[in-house]
Amino acid sequence: MENSPQPSVHPERQSLTLWQVLYGLLGFGLAALIVWAGMNANFLESFGAVMADPWGLVAIADLYLGFLIFALFLFLTDGVRLASFVWIVALCCLGNVVAVAWLVLRLPKLASRLRQE
Repeated sequence: MENSPQPSVHPERQSLTLWQVLYGLLGFGLAALIVWAGMNANFLESFGAVMADPWGLVAIADLYLGFLIFALFLFLTDGVRLASFVWIVALCCLGNVVAVAWLVLRLPKLASRLRQE
């Protein structure tokens, strides 16, 4: 019996797949944490408590600054289109779970574009 050669997976593609899986798992973990928090605490009451604390205000400002930075990155990579606006509105409403989903979906294309430069 002759051993047929196994199809080889390019190491870069394999690495991208691992990153996609890792970020996907982290995003899933964050989504689960959000569901757990929603089931165990009132969002508006908790948000009020966070905003009453100076460090809570800093954390929220930092979070939304990160959203704006990510929004710029998204526009630079995807262009100013309706889909980009939808992603950004979802990001501002649902948080970094959306950023993770966008990254997992776009990672191969982004890596390819970055290698070309």
